[in-house]
Amino acid sequence: MNRAYNFNAGPGPIPSPVLEKAQKEMFNFEQSGAAVMELSHRSSLYEQIHFQALQQLRDILSVPDEFDILFLQGGATLQFSMTAQNFLSPDKKASFVLTGSWSEKALKEASAFGSTEVHASSADNNYRSIPDVHLKGLGDDTAYVHLTANNTIFGTQWPELPDRGSQPVIIDMSSDILSRSVPWDKVDLAYAGAQKNAGMAGVTLVFIRKSMIETGNSSLPPSISYKQHAAKDSLYHTPPTGAIYITKLVTDWILDLGGLPAIEKRAEEKAGILYRTIDQSNGFYKGHADKNARSLMNVTFRLPDEKLEKMFLEEASEKGFMGLNGHRSVGGCRASIYNAVPVEHVQALQELMDNFQRKHG
Repeated sequence: MNRAYNFNAGPGPIPSPVLEKAQKEMFNFEQSGAAVMELSHRSSLYEQIHFQALQQLRDILSVPDEFDILFLQGGATLQFSMTAQNFLSPDKKASFVLTGSWSEKALKEASAFGSTEVHASSADNNYRSIPDVHLKGLGDDTAYVHLTANNTIFGTQWPELPDRGSQPVIIDMSSDILSRSVPWDKVDLAYAGAQKNAGMAGVTLVFIRKSMIETGNSSLPPSISYKQHAAKDSLYHTPPTGAIYITKLVTDWILDLGGLPAIEKRAEEKAGILYRTIDQSNGFYKGHADKNARSLMNVTFRLPDEKLEKMFLEEASEKGFMGLNGHRSVGGCRASIYNAVPVEHVQALQELMDNFQRKHG
């Protein structure tokens, strides 16, 4: 099968070896005569998928024992409100660092359940940078601080997470989970939709400090209680079994590559190819993000005018590239280079960009 040059921002590509293995065994798992999606989530066959996926996530990311790992549903978007429902009490406020559209949406959803504030924002420069943030000065009336680790629309990423203060820190890691190491001492809860680096749409990964679980709202319905899902090993109700199976295969693939060090090296190599192409284009390509805030996952750029951008995107489509158009809210171009994007596909994009500049620059 000919694979497209897939640079979609999400859902993103899934590694070819994962798709090939799923094709071979998903519909007759372990010669059971049943597809993974048909297995009882209480069966031993499914449980071996479920618990191995959890353990391999812990191993790859070096998640400390004081964290639980959960498989939930509803995407990262549900976590915007679920975190607030669990941890935003009437006498406190949630503090948000705004670095793009998704942090804005997280703020809006949390505001439906209690008081919120903007601790810092880079909106004034159209989210080209990561704001200078100091979390140690937040007051005791702060329930938690919320950050977005990587910003798909604007192409920025925290180069380093800020040191935490005394308040819990919640981080949306949807678009860079499993792409670099996580300083768990700076995190109390991290969540990520799987469909960019950890598999397919349908399952959400949550990493939550056990001590934080105990501080949650005890009057919540069980279906939106982290404590309930942790107590039941993410099997309180039927989990998205097919999506978790794909996540398990993705963790197999990462381990086969050499674990997180190998993934980090690939991410830096791929991003380096595209940022060098932009920087050496004499202004023909202009990156959106400031250089010290550039994302290793989403490379955003503009051409000299919208007519050239349209021509570039049309030529890219004709040559088998997909997903290079920028988000509708900002325009331009965007190459999302998640873990499953091969280096060779990034090199093909570099060649396309170089050739287009020679013809139109």
